[in-house]
Amino acid sequence: MSAAPMTTGSSPRDGSRRHASPIDRAYLLDVLGRLLAIRSPSGMTDQIILAVSEELDTLRIPHSLTRRGAIRADLEGARHSPDRAIVAHLDTLGAMVKQVKPNGRLELVPIGHWSARFAEGARVTVHADDGRYFRGTILPLKASGHTWGDEIDAQPSGWAHVELRLDERCHGVEDLVRLGVNVGDTVSVDAQPEFCDNGFINARHLDDKAGVAALLAVARACRDAGAPLPVDCHLLFTISEEIGVGASHILHGDVSELVSIDNGTIAPGQNTCEYGVTVAMQDSSGPFDWHLTRHLLALCREHAIEHSRDVFRHYRSDAAAAVEAGNDIRTALACFALDASHGYERTHVDSLMALADLLYAYVCSEPLFRRDAMALGPVADFPQPPPAPEQPSADPAIADQAPPRQPGGESLTRA
Repeated sequence: MSAAPMTTGSSPRDGSRRHASPIDRAYLLDVLGRLLAIRSPSGMTDQIILAVSEELDTLRIPHSLTRRGAIRADLEGARHSPDRAIVAHLDTLGAMVKQVKPNGRLELVPIGHWSARFAEGARVTVHADDGRYFRGTILPLKASGHTWGDEIDAQPSGWAHVELRLDERCHGVEDLVRLGVNVGDTVSVDAQPEFCDNGFINARHLDDKAGVAALLAVARACRDAGAPLPVDCHLLFTISEEIGVGASHILHGDVSELVSIDNGTIAPGQNTCEYGVTVAMQDSSGPFDWHLTRHLLALCREHAIEHSRDVFRHYRSDAAAAVEAGNDIRTALACFALDASHGYERTHVDSLMALADLLYAYVCSEPLFRRDAMALGPVADFPQPPPAPEQPSADPAIADQAPPRQPGGESLTRA
């Protein structure tokens, strides 16, 4: 049993909320249900791109697409710079046909990083080049206890030890060729969503469709409020985060702050808030921006949003791809809670609402630093760090004496 996360803020466990939220809960859940019904493994995202574009049209929010289809929507502010962005990804995990097998089944490789352990038993669709599709199930090579006995529990877990059984009359390579199944066909995995009355949501692909739904709910709240934001905010919907590309090609150098939306993992050793929002301090790519991260934490405290802080070892998000692409931006990561990530996932609507509340508070807040409108600026405008602790003396004879202040030292430690 993992320890309870260290959280602050308040949110009762009965599903009610103690502060008025600008976010339409019913709309968020409706959008999430519609998103989960659309198959969008990395490399096959056209349908969900069009669906989100249509939703933005309904919200009367201007947007444009990159060549491959990543979406950039624009919420206009009172000032155009230094502008900010929030990013979530539309693509999900999936698989691809590696080989057609002599037994009439299909060998698979994963799209994205996920375990074959969670593929076993999944209902899927194979998408052929000519637009036809075929239903099937991913099974371990030894799938019948009546045939293999205890060997079904002893076989290894891995993509080399599963195969796809199509619901077609196919018993050899010739049958698969006749159907039109090819090496390289994309395989999408059923989301199988279930929305429980007590607020729990079970489905595959909540990463990151739950984050997308929260972001669209924020966009709707901004539209309904009518008042201009303090500064322009771009809503980014990327299409290749699960394969590491993410927000590397959609910023175009004009964004100074980027908040990425993704999942926080519920697991032993993690401090993710299951019914609130989690602000990540670091992931596998390194620490997030000190100032932007603490700005999000301050907004959680100011608006009584239940939250926690966490660090993720085996994890990266759209923000990492943006920085690696050469963008000089401040980045942060805000997470909804997710149990069994990249597997049979579960979240709670309270966590999604807390995430959306934080994002709404963020877009309504002033930019961190006016100087960030400039790519290069003088050191006098650079944000000052907090006061540094006094250095201990190496001389035992004067260890109990305060060290002398250095000339000009105050200007180095105070804003």
